[in-house]
Amino acid sequence: MRVLLADDERMLADTVAEGLRQRAMAVDVVYDGDSALERLDLNRYDVAVLDRDMPGHTGDEVCRRIVDSGATTRVLLLTAAAGIRDRVEGLGLGADDYLTKPFAFAELVARLLALSRRSAPALPPVLERDGVTLDTTRHTAARDGLVLSLSPKEFAVLEVLLRAGGQVVSAEDLLEQAWDENADPFTNSVRVTIMTLRRKLGDPPVIHTVPRVGYRLGT
Repeated sequence: MRVLLADDERMLADTVAEGLRQRAMAVDVVYDGDSALERLDLNRYDVAVLDRDMPGHTGDEVCRRIVDSGATTRVLLLTAAAGIRDRVEGLGLGADDYLTKPFAFAELVARLLALSRRSAPALPPVLERDGVTLDTTRHTAARDGLVLSLSPKEFAVLEVLLRAGGQVVSAEDLLEQAWDENADPFTNSVRVTIMTLRRKLGDPPVIHTVPRVGYRLGT
């Protein structure tokens, strides 16, 4: 999942972003609405988490832009205002969800996972193919019943490959979906992550390289 997090409370934004990255999410962080709009023009996001009271363009204005553009990006608005009128107003802008500050990190994760499933064709929270099972809610992975200990990036790459349903995924698409905007497109991070993931999945090999195209999961 790729997330845009826009909040002018820098310490909060950075702390939340780091926690989400540990949950295998690719997170780009900005601290004002103008920067949020710039990122939205450059990248495709599954979910945008927007503070309503940002400098520059407010979260409300960014939300309207996303809705008016017809993008599949889902919007979760953050605010310190907890009144019913505020929640109704936020949802009336076209936001998909609304969370008041302070919030529990576990609840934010649960809401993001739910919104991500709505940003693409519906898929179950538990993905399985050729003996490989990945539970996006419990954040667990296994092969043939054997639990795997995966890094957040390995988990994210495996999720992208499973969601592809046996289709080939290019290295560029893996970078876009599993890494944030700071990823170097010329890095060998994808190749190294695929290599370590293959080792942890064991034999027989289940991730295959399609020369000059990308990677495919399946026997």
